[in-house]
Amino acid sequence: MSELADAIRAMAQEKGVSEDSIRQTIENTLKVAYKRTFGSEADNAIVTFSDDLSSVNLYARKTIVDGVFDPVKEIDLEDALERNSECALGDEIDIPIDPKKDFERSAVGFGKQIARQGFSESYKTSLYDEYKDKVGEMIIGYYQRQRNNNIYVDLGKVEGVLPGKFQSPIEVYKKGDRIKSLIVGIKKTNSSVQLVLSRTDEKIVRRLLEQEVPEISENVVEIHNVVRDPGYRTKIAVSSVRDKVDAVGSCVGPKGVRIQTVIRELNGEKIDVLEYSPDPVQFIKNALSPAEVLDVKILDEQKKTALAIVEDKQFSLAIGKKGQNVRLANRLCDWTIDVKTEEQAAEMDLSEFEARKAAASLFNDDAPYDSDNNDNENVENAAGSESAEKFDATLADSSENVAEEKSEETLAENNIDNSQPEQKSSDKNASTEDDVDDGEEYFCPECGARITLGMTHCPNCHVEIVFE
Repeated sequence: MSELADAIRAMAQEKGVSEDSIRQTIENTLKVAYKRTFGSEADNAIVTFSDDLSSVNLYARKTIVDGVFDPVKEIDLEDALERNSECALGDEIDIPIDPKKDFERSAVGFGKQIARQGFSESYKTSLYDEYKDKVGEMIIGYYQRQRNNNIYVDLGKVEGVLPGKFQSPIEVYKKGDRIKSLIVGIKKTNSSVQLVLSRTDEKIVRRLLEQEVPEISENVVEIHNVVRDPGYRTKIAVSSVRDKVDAVGSCVGPKGVRIQTVIRELNGEKIDVLEYSPDPVQFIKNALSPAEVLDVKILDEQKKTALAIVEDKQFSLAIGKKGQNVRLANRLCDWTIDVKTEEQAAEMDLSEFEARKAAASLFNDDAPYDSDNNDNENVENAAGSESAEKFDATLADSSENVAEEKSEETLAENNIDNSQPEQKSSDKNASTEDDVDDGEEYFCPECGARITLGMTHCPNCHVEIVFE
């Protein structure tokens, strides 16, 4: 077998490209060199390979004429008959071309350049086709260098880049370190292809769990959602399709072996594996782990807002450092969760919510208060606030007449005692009792309790009051 065939097969094996691709590159190279020698309009070059790739031949296909006008594409009948005695005018005949003798030196150099570009492009296309379907999969490489906050990873056949935005904030690498990452993209470079890697993507936790937990790959345990604060904490919601299989226990493994393997791969990132539940109340309780939740109240199902009640000693654990735990729970459940202690929740009873709704309706003619309205709407208006809003005195004056009509009904609903003592203001700018008009009565625009001029706070709900 000739050297040509050996070279083609060796290149196909080394570069991972097909033999057909290499033959196509060789054919294009010879045709380019032919045009370079005989002119850009010379498109009559024919390239043939033997079946065993032992030889390649180049021909110029010419038309037999009586009187040559274009010697590149035409041949005289007399010359054609010397090559083939059976030819006739109008026939086409292939004239062999020897690149070593017939091609110009510049054409040969240009052809080599085209060949290199062709091989490079074929190699890039082959690599791209190989890795384009691997986006979303894990890959292992080794730290090579760092530039502009980007880490370049040696992946063997290709190079990977780990951008700064996809790096875990707690991870530091040095040359030769092993890096397991997720392929999130692929792009072509001048000479090859480059894989875009990530160590912060939530899918990396999924892939690591799939490798460690056979029940997941067997579709016995299902991962419903994964949320991360990369480098610090991850929450995973799982469930089992079989009653006898513990989803959380399967992921944790005997003595925590399985989950510890994942934690080590993430350089000590904390991982909470919890049970998924279709019941939002139970799911929210689970999502706030490791904190123990006493109760969860759904404030608004459509807006997905809820109130989680915990013991005082569990409050900081439920919130987490800088709100991390409750923030991840919000993302995991896709609910807005407000965490309160028992004492804080007690101050947010339904009567207060209804009173606030009634007070708000006094200033909204388009939305009159309906005492039979859904309790969830009343809870929603008060759930997120820790203190009542400050009301402007002008607003209070404009609602005076309406407040008088509503006061008795509102007080009855909220079980407010009218006998509460009035407080005098110590503020030098506040009014004194001598300024009070005995013929007028004032009521708190927030809860409806009776107030007097000179007060700075409502004696019942403690909302701040300003008189002008």
